[in-house]
Amino acid sequence: MCGIVGYIGHRKAVPVLIEGLKKLEYRGYDSAGVAAVVDGRIWLEKAVGRLSVVEERLRDKDIPARVGIGHTRWATHGRPSDANAHPHTDCTGRFAVAHNGIIENYADLKAELEEKGHTFKSQTDTEVLAHLLEDLYKGDLVRAVRQMVARLEGSYALAVLAADEPDKVVAVRKDSPLVVGLGRGENFLASDIPAILEHTREVYILQNGDMAVLTAGGVELTDTKGLPIAREVFHVKWDPVQAEKGGYEHFMLKEIFEQPRALRDTMAGRLKNSHVELSEVGIDDESIRALPKAFIVACGTAYHAGLVGKYVLEKLARLPAEVDIASEFRYRDPLLRPEDLVIIISQSGETADTLAALREAKQVGSRILAITNVVGSSVAREADDIIYTWAGPEIAVASTKAYTTQVLALVLLAVRFGLARGTLSAEKAEEITAALRLLPDQVQEILEQAPAIKALAEKVSESEHAFFIGRSIDYGVAMEGALKLKEISYLHAEAYAAGELKHGTLALITRGVPVIALATQPDIYEKMLSNIQEVKAREGHVIAVAHEGDRGITRLADEVFYIPRTVKPASAVLTVIPLQLLAYYAAVARGCDVDKPRNLAKSVTVE
Repeated sequence: MCGIVGYIGHRKAVPVLIEGLKKLEYRGYDSAGVAAVVDGRIWLEKAVGRLSVVEERLRDKDIPARVGIGHTRWATHGRPSDANAHPHTDCTGRFAVAHNGIIENYADLKAELEEKGHTFKSQTDTEVLAHLLEDLYKGDLVRAVRQMVARLEGSYALAVLAADEPDKVVAVRKDSPLVVGLGRGENFLASDIPAILEHTREVYILQNGDMAVLTAGGVELTDTKGLPIAREVFHVKWDPVQAEKGGYEHFMLKEIFEQPRALRDTMAGRLKNSHVELSEVGIDDESIRALPKAFIVACGTAYHAGLVGKYVLEKLARLPAEVDIASEFRYRDPLLRPEDLVIIISQSGETADTLAALREAKQVGSRILAITNVVGSSVAREADDIIYTWAGPEIAVASTKAYTTQVLALVLLAVRFGLARGTLSAEKAEEITAALRLLPDQVQEILEQAPAIKALAEKVSESEHAFFIGRSIDYGVAMEGALKLKEISYLHAEAYAAGELKHGTLALITRGVPVIALATQPDIYEKMLSNIQEVKAREGHVIAVAHEGDRGITRLADEVFYIPRTVKPASAVLTVIPLQLLAYYAAVARGCDVDKPRNLAKSVTVE
């Protein structure tokens, strides 16, 4: 990922591609590049860093090409570099490919191609596609692309160019977004509408399994087997700023709705039946069994993910774990030993307090395992092992998809450790991994109920205080829910372990005060109902989050929002979704600047 553009028509292609990529800069990226067909060959210019680096290299060049593709990259496989930037080409330089998504079986394909003599120039999964096309091509690009995608596992939006067929651009979509813009004597391709809005408002929004062949004279749509399909032309009415947000009112809402994709990408290539493969984690089974303790260190939302991580590591792997706020970790003189594992969690990989904690642990000699969203970040560079969360860039200050992918990464780690330590049976691991595979669709189910949450949020927005209660994993989720509400709506919100209500907190519960009660943990469900009764006895207004089919809670709660059932280790991923939406809609109702809340920054790079 992150941004694709394509053009074919009567104009010079490269300026159109560059302008399209500029319109996608809001998505975040670490490198950029363009490819075109010039005089029967692939011409390519790409560079690490900002798009302006590529622009500067093109300043005195007049590229006559009428067809081309471009890309801005957010690194997944391979650090940011010139070689790893897209588009990628094959050995002969006859094919160019730009790709968003993750090819899960790229390692197997790469090994097969290397045996055939192919030489690779990058560390990316995408380069495999160019070489595979070279291997399959027999004079028909469309046929070769169909054969190629039949061999792929994972998610992708693809733009393909061939020097031998300069009259077309071929595009395919599976899970990653892709749109085709319709013009007169020209057609456009992009991963998002803003890239082409200057040129056309008539687009095809491709669906999973769609394949588009763009020529200057038209667009042919088929499935990947070659059967014709029909898609309605979508007329874009959004203004350019709204288009950047995909038609959503705010980036935060867009990112909330991107979570099914982010979860799929984070799982991609890591689930193998009952096993979890974490190729970036180089700890062998013997070393995992020998681990005496883990320290989880993070700030803010990442810290709340760490609270869930503590539970799953101790439950599944029977590995004692402590969770520390990074800004406090160094100053309490922690009892770290070289044999301990320190798990560092940071969306940006640049959080100052988290980096300081990492360096403190390295001085002791502890092994560092990082969970981060940014390839090549400081945390990623300095850690011994890395689990990347493929959430994609977050523009909104309030983190959403970073949290759910961090939780998922921690569950994957706990399953991996549990199997290695012999504390988790293969049968139980298979039950958990099967549940993880369902999470993207289950999150989508919750998102489709957003209007009901909006109505609840508008009621909450009229209050000055709100309380979140939960037990076990739900307590950690309650903390994240309270943080979301206060950071973007400026409501006073607090989270409490529900069992602590009688130890003072009940004094704050008065008539009509909203209390969001999370009741999704089966082993302590009855105790949670008792805590809800305590709130109702003080005339608090209870909004419960419970599992589908739980009718008993309706006798106690004023409103209930239902979520799909899942295994306990994965429950936080689902339970947090309605809380994110609650915070978002409450902030909108109060007229707050959702994407840029006052006094806050996306990444805290100073202590």
